[in-house]
Amino acid sequence: MANINLLPWREAQRQERKKQFLVGLGATVVGAALAVLLWDVMVNAQIGYQQSRNQHLRTHIALLDQEVAEIRDLQRKRNQLVERMRVIQALQGNRPVIVRLLDQLVRTVPDGVFYTSLETKANVVSIEGVAESNNRVSSLMRRLDASDWLANPNLDAVQAAPEYGEQATTFKLTVNLELSDADQELSL
Repeated sequence: MANINLLPWREAQRQERKKQFLVGLGATVVGAALAVLLWDVMVNAQIGYQQSRNQHLRTHIALLDQEVAEIRDLQRKRNQLVERMRVIQALQGNRPVIVRLLDQLVRTVPDGVFYTSLETKANVVSIEGVAESNNRVSSLMRRLDASDWLANPNLDAVQAAPEYGEQATTFKLTVNLELSDADQELSL
């Protein structure tokens, strides 16, 4: 005999497919939720790792900033010391020049002329003094011009000075200091 199934098999099949669909949908939702959760955990882990790296870098940057500040301070101190050394070397180098200048000034001063003030700026010497007469000032200028160390005497002012004598005069003059190459290196 033939088997005829009169039960609503299509309805049961539909129910079975619906059940499989809902199970598949649930599994997909659970899988998606797990994937989102896993993604969130990974992203948070990467953010935490990057933040720890950033903090590490900030710490090292702060240490390097301190070292840079120390280096700048050391460089500033070094520059100060170098400048002091230059000043000391300049003073040491000028010693013989000053001695020679004073020696030349003593050698060139004629009788009857007295210096009241000397001032040097760079290689120019300003001299103020008193002379018994104008002839003595002329003699001084000739002697200064004839000197190996002094050149180009220039008389700035001559005035009568009756407080020193009848023919006495006060004078102001400038003269250039001629240095040899070796002396210029010393004075620098």
